[in-house]
Amino acid sequence: SGVAQFMQRGAVVALDEGDAFIVEQVERARAARDLVCGILAATGRARFTVPQGAFYLFFAVDGIADSRAAAFDIVDRANVGLAPGTAFGPGGEAFLRLCFHRRLDQLEEAAHRLAKWMRSV
Repeated sequence: SGVAQFMQRGAVVALDEGDAFIVEQVERARAARDLVCGILAATGRARFTVPQGAFYLFFAVDGIADSRAAAFDIVDRANVGLAPGTAFGPGGEAFLRLCFHRRLDQLEEAAHRLAKWMRSV
């Protein structure tokens, strides 16, 4: 066991590059967060609190109560993978979790596909 290799590599880069690396990563996460939150909010069907210190968005879609069924439907119909809120405890039944620490072009495409799905259900 121990610390995952990708985390070790990230720590080495952060130590070598210092504050510039951290500032770049925070800005990258902020841009990704703002992109996905904006696209999903524009549907008028998403409910969420904008995350301030994470690269995950935990959100609900109006009218969706079964996040596990919704996650499977989203994969099938929108080709976007999300974690069902049920994976995070009994209070998560109506929520989905989206990781937005991706390239912006990939994230934008996925968010638009997800928004299209949200409008169709």
